[in-house]
Amino acid sequence: MEMSRSHGRTTTGFPRSRRALALPLGVAVASAVAFLPGSASARPASMPDAPASASSASTAGSDAASMSYVVNVRPGKGTSTRVQRAIAKAGGDVVIAYDKIGVIVVHSANPDFAKTIRKAKGVDSAGATRTAPLSAQSDNALDSERPLTAAEAKAAAGEAAAGQDELEPLQWDLPAMKADKAHEISLGSREVTVAVLDSGVDDTHPDIAPNFDRRASASCLGGVPVQKGNAWRPVAKESDHGMHVAGSIAAAKNGTGVTGVAPGVKVASLKVAEPATGMYYTEAVVCGFMWAADHGVDVTNNSYYTDPWLFNCKTDADQKALVDAVGRAARYAERKGAVNVAAAGNAKTDLAQEEILDKTSPDDTTPVPRTIKTKDCLDLPSQLPGVVTVSATGAKGLKASYSNYGQGVIDITAPGGDRTEFQAPRPPAVDGRILSTLPGGKFGYKGGTSMASPHVAGVVALLKSTHPHASVARIKSLLYRQADAMVCTDPYDFDGDGKVDAVCEGGTNKNGFYGAGMADALDAVRK
Repeated sequence: MEMSRSHGRTTTGFPRSRRALALPLGVAVASAVAFLPGSASARPASMPDAPASASSASTAGSDAASMSYVVNVRPGKGTSTRVQRAIAKAGGDVVIAYDKIGVIVVHSANPDFAKTIRKAKGVDSAGATRTAPLSAQSDNALDSERPLTAAEAKAAAGEAAAGQDELEPLQWDLPAMKADKAHEISLGSREVTVAVLDSGVDDTHPDIAPNFDRRASASCLGGVPVQKGNAWRPVAKESDHGMHVAGSIAAAKNGTGVTGVAPGVKVASLKVAEPATGMYYTEAVVCGFMWAADHGVDVTNNSYYTDPWLFNCKTDADQKALVDAVGRAARYAERKGAVNVAAAGNAKTDLAQEEILDKTSPDDTTPVPRTIKTKDCLDLPSQLPGVVTVSATGAKGLKASYSNYGQGVIDITAPGGDRTEFQAPRPPAVDGRILSTLPGGKFGYKGGTSMASPHVAGVVALLKSTHPHASVARIKSLLYRQADAMVCTDPYDFDGDGKVDAVCEGGTNKNGFYGAGMADALDAVRK
């Protein structure tokens, strides 16, 4: 079966983030992180919390002919120091070294750098993080799929019941997972922080400002954490994907706007998507997990896939290095107490198949069709061990038309929205997509597994609030056990044309469409 880049990439009408998914006439954007070549910067001297960085003051301007690489070594400064000497000898400049996990980010103009450094003593793996030079960028920012209209806002305010935010009547997704009932018991703890690894969050938004965690926020572009100048915010014309995700998690319950699944917890922004291209490269993703882990984050939301490969195959030397690097960072975050949640993707593909045709990789240069073996190739970070992988449902409670699926791949499901013509919500809600926050104090609809993942991240935040001392394993066990079991949709014909569009495998408590079932916010606060 053909696999389109809809995790986030734009294919079949769906933008690139599990990334926000564009559904014609009503499906919101599925969020997968977009990954494009972009500038990298060295660690500023004023960043004492950043990992040690060796050379560099290199920037995209000076790296015009350079490529970016990750070099993976045994964790610890000893091996890193020795390998850094070999890196310099091979024509590489160290941008930053994450010694705790043994990942070194390097820029080099030497076309044979990766082959050379792989032979150095102490190197476990090494590979290019992209196929285009650092300077190659194009504008691929995502626009809101559909802004909220003034008429809809006015009508919703008239429908709001006591205790509801003004736009909450339009949020069919909250009762779908019993979040509205959960809020009568608890809004979540201020001691819990969810980090949004994405395109940036506008912390001046009235629904985000009350819950924003500046201390845990940073830009990770180029693999180097930067807090100066509110670097975590999206810039003009940049994707609003991360902002939409943040609102679904923790928009404040303050009488106005929308309500998040966990409106009492904090949300942090870790900017990992390149502003000009929307690409989510390995070095930025690694930085995001590391920063989250070292700043006490309890949950990470990952509504993207790591560019430029839709699947990273461990049988390829370059791609293996990317799997190693992101895998080490995600495991480090989990060891430090963070539950990692990720979107499954928007290509309506069975990820449990033995082989999948990938026609979209690499997505930063010219794609070369290839058939990948799923036992060797992973979608990063959603298919890493330990990561909670989320599929999407629409307003009728059925698998969304675009959502990926797969027995043994999908862990849980949550509302991600679908085309209104396929799954229309009950009034007063009017749109089958998810309504959430947008930059500049605005609101809008998007749809995709990018929107489903933050709903689960919000439930995890409520679980962490209820069980503050529980381990990551315990929180995930509660998440799955408390989920409302969903039977396979059989036959599954999302557009009603009489043709079966996908086949669900598995039983009531664990299947390829819905995993353990619908995430349950109410049980998260009372059990």
